[in-house]
Amino acid sequence: MGEQHVKNIAEPLPVYRVLRQRFVVDMQQLRSPSLPNKPSIAVLPFTNMSGDPEQEYFTDGLVEDLITGLSKIPGLFVIARNSTFAYKGRTLDIRQVARELGVRYVMEGSVRRAADRLRITAQLIEGKDATHVWADKFEGAAEDVFDLQDRLTESIVGTLEPTLRRAEIDRARRKRPDSLDAYDLFLRALPHAYANTPADTNEALRLLNEVLSLDPNYASAHGYAAWGYEQRFLRGGFHPEDRAAALKHANIAMAIGADDPQALSMGAFVHATITHDYARAISALDRALKLNRNLALAYGFSAMVHMYSETYERACDHAFKALRLSPFDPLNYHSYLALAWVHLFTGRYDDAVNYSTLAIQVAPGFSVLYASLVAAYVNLDRLDAARAAASRLLEVAPGWTNSAFVRMSVVRPELMEMLASALRKAGLPE
Repeated sequence: MGEQHVKNIAEPLPVYRVLRQRFVVDMQQLRSPSLPNKPSIAVLPFTNMSGDPEQEYFTDGLVEDLITGLSKIPGLFVIARNSTFAYKGRTLDIRQVARELGVRYVMEGSVRRAADRLRITAQLIEGKDATHVWADKFEGAAEDVFDLQDRLTESIVGTLEPTLRRAEIDRARRKRPDSLDAYDLFLRALPHAYANTPADTNEALRLLNEVLSLDPNYASAHGYAAWGYEQRFLRGGFHPEDRAAALKHANIAMAIGADDPQALSMGAFVHATITHDYARAISALDRALKLNRNLALAYGFSAMVHMYSETYERACDHAFKALRLSPFDPLNYHSYLALAWVHLFTGRYDDAVNYSTLAIQVAPGFSVLYASLVAAYVNLDRLDAARAAASRLLEVAPGWTNSAFVRMSVVRPELMEMLASALRKAGLPE
């Protein structure tokens, strides 16, 4: 009996060792959590450079608002305020912070007050090597600090979203082809989608279809696929299968992406362009903007849909909002095109020239932008400039015809015909 008693005591020891080893492993993972398979960021407490303890509330409030604003970006993993504020007042090694919090990017900054002005500097750092990705400064009058806090948060969050997107695209390009997952393939598709040329659209769709074969519920991939098929339909021969694919993906994006403002925006824009059901599209875009009021992409597509529906004041408001939120976004040509056509349709042709030119600078391979510039020059009786722009259009799109352009039917027939009439005067082929 005694021997049996000793045996019963001894048997749990190996189990204890296993549990202890597992505890050690779990603690190591807590100290250095693995990176999530999506962009991840920690916003550290900003440094109050003013020497005024009362300024601390503004500095901490700004960081809290930044964390809240960033957390509304779908697909972005954001460390909670309580975790990042544990680093307040400490001398930091960004690489260590990134390892401890398990994030790819760390944001830090400072706040300085001089007289009645506040200046905020912010920088985004890639945590693995402590390399700078982006830095900027923002300032404003300090008389209404809460209004200033809101405006600064809007500016920083709006600028940061496309900056993170570009950094993630660059990271995906550096990965080995045999290690790409759905997210990496999606990132690789984005530059081709932005370029908006027939060849790039085909490559974007190839990559996006790979994404969706790996993850059929990837809402943003459905949104970009919808946009790609819409572009191929409108500028690639009006094939019914492209139209059907565009609407299929747009509807999926709006259904499974009901809480994803990027997917909602893409799906709504494509739906509006093809079906002219502007009410449904605007409803979806308004929801996207409620979900994330700092998303330049949503404002840009909303500007286009409001231009289509001839609610021009709202179109301009949303275009300017998009451009203010994200001045260097590769999708800004939508906002500029919306502004160009609003000014064309309301007889302000000098402004139409300016906005068309700005759109071309953002997306030099998109033929419709040159058509906009041609029409603006013709209406100013600047026929030499119109013919030069028409020549550039044919270099970008050798198969261009005015009849195919009219068939796009993105605005009402009278307006499409007004544009086409100007294109004919510049000598573009019928």
